[in-house]
Order: sequence, then structure tokens, then C-alpha cells
Amino acid sequence: MKLISWNVNGLRACEGKGFSDIFRQLDADFFCLQETKMQAGQLDMQFDGYQSFWNYAEKKGYSGTAIFTRHQPLNVEYGIGIDQHDHEGRVITLEMEDFFLVCCYTPNSQDGLKRLDYRMQWEDDFRSYLNRLDKQKPVILCGDLNVAHEEIDLKNPKTNRQNAGFTDQEREKFTLLLNSGFIDTFRTLYPEQVTYSWWSYRFQARQKNAGWRIDYFVASQRLRPRIEDAVIHTDILGSDHCPVELKLKA
Repeated sequence: MKLISWNVNGLRACEGKGFSDIFRQLDADFFCLQETKMQAGQLDMQFDGYQSFWNYAEKKGYSGTAIFTRHQPLNVEYGIGIDQHDHEGRVITLEMEDFFLVCCYTPNSQDGLKRLDYRMQWEDDFRSYLNRLDKQKPVILCGDLNVAHEEIDLKNPKTNRQNAGFTDQEREKFTLLLNSGFIDTFRTLYPEQVTYSWWSYRFQARQKNAGWRIDYFVASQRLRPRIEDAVIHTDILGSDHCPVELKLKA
């Protein structure tokens, strides 16, 4: 079973850069999107054999998530059930027979860490949400989690220390999540591999590979025996992020 996650940084713009062809090429069972930046009705996107679920932000042209799936979910939830967090279209959860799939676009702490306090509250509430799900059945979390966990996960850790996405506080929250029963699937399989999933549009960052690994598949520890591979598709363009992949044994 193949799962793909991709922050498309505006699905309409990404579609103009070949999204549909890339979607078909990757041929996933589940294809999760973040930062769709759309409202309902702005783009008619359908693929044979897939149904889709969308969570739109109330603010136009902002945030938003979607999941395309070949498999019929038992249930679909939008948001995490906390009003403070559920107006920006950040989370979709599919309940499948033997796992929950959670697609997430984590809030950015922003320049000057203007939103760091809110981000800390989000992290605690979202971790509690995942832990509640995990008590029922295993969880697969994917998305742009807006944190480079360790120094290996970004090109310039020293100059980015305490910048949004690499603050001690954000990194500690990610550690707390892993310590509560989850694994970072890519880092579990490839503990020393240096690969990034996001590059700034500025300073020719992608050409220089001055990137960050902030897009993840995180899974319940008990799914570890089912994990075949984790892939970061650095060769796929169309966004400032590239798709990430998880392969599971059936």
C-alpha cells in the first residue's frame, strides 16, 4: 500500500505545473494534500477510481487540506473537535478498517515567532487528539508539520536556531509526540540520511539544496513491522515542497 503526502502550496498553481500528471505517475492508494489554498467549487479535480475529501479554511486563499483515496473509509472527520483550531482547514482524518489516516497542515509560528504561543497550544491539543485515536487503532499521520526535528533535518541549523520551524519549543513538542508512542518513519529507516522536503523560493535554495525536512509520515510504533519504505521525492517539482511517501505491507 502506497501513501503520498504533498504540500502543494496552492493546488490551482500546482495544477498548472503538472499536478495531475504527477498524481497519476505516483499511483498512490492515498494521496494527501496540504496548503490547497482553495474554496469549494474553485477547481473541479477528479481522478478515476478515487474519491476525495476536502477541508477548506474559512479565510480565502489560505491553508486547506485534502485526501484522495481508492479505499472507502469507515468514517471521515474534519478538524480535531476544538473550535479554536478548526477554522483553518488543517486536519482531515479517515478511519479505515485497521488504522486512522490523519492529514495535517501544522500552523507556522511565523516571522518573529508571532504565532509561537498559539502553535504550542495546537501541539498539545493535536497530540492529545492523536493519542485518543491511537487508543482505538494505529495512526498514520502525514503532512507538513512545520518543524525540522533534529539538526540533520535542515541545511543550516546554527543560523536557523530559534527561527520558526526550528525553535527549541517546536522541536521539543515533536519529541513529546514521538515519546508518546509514535515513530518518524523516514528517520527510523534512514537515521543518517540527509534529505530535505522544502526549499525556500529565495536565494536559489533548491538549486543549492539548502532545504528543510518538515514533511513527514509519523506512525504508531506498532505499525513498524508493516513499514516497507519511506521516500522523499526530491526530483518532483511543482511546489516549494516535494512529495513524501510511505509504503506499507498489506
